[in-house]
Amino acid sequence: MRAGLCLAGLIVSLLTISLLAAEKSIDVSAIVPQTEAEKILGEPVRDPTPLNVNSKDGYYSKCNYYGTKSGRSLLLRVRQASEGSVDPLTEFDQIASSGGKMKVIEGVGDKAGMFTGAPENGLPPNVIMLYVVKGRSLITIGIGGIADEASALEKAKQVAEKSWRNCSGFVSNASAPKVR
Repeated sequence: MRAGLCLAGLIVSLLTISLLAAEKSIDVSAIVPQTEAEKILGEPVRDPTPLNVNSKDGYYSKCNYYGTKSGRSLLLRVRQASEGSVDPLTEFDQIASSGGKMKVIEGVGDKAGMFTGAPENGLPPNVIMLYVVKGRSLITIGIGGIADEASALEKAKQVAEKSWRNCSGFVSNASAPKVR
């Protein structure tokens, strides 16, 4: 009887540790620090005011970087859904059907799409918003003020990958891909 209870306790403990290791809470301002944001935007940025908070919907981390010389900006968001909250795939589909024209982005996360600065998307010119679902996380990367949409998308994809690798806990910051 005692051996059975000990075994059951051990199994529950191991499952709990595995679940926590599978998706750890992150701080997007640590994943993309100010110096890296400056490289992405190509200019100095103002000091950010990151926000990391737990709620009934899950864990939420955000950080905005704004250039000091132009209207360039980098917006970072990660929502790690809690059990029983809106699933990230459902949230992605809601965003995709919100009225704009979302472009499907292949090979990024479990599912990804991008809105560009087109009038039908309600965004100003030279702005992209990349949405990526990876596991129980919805990652949003916005880049504004970069005229080359392909370059902005490539930078956003690299930041998104770096974010989900840190969410999943299988790559450290040091070994995640560098953003150019």
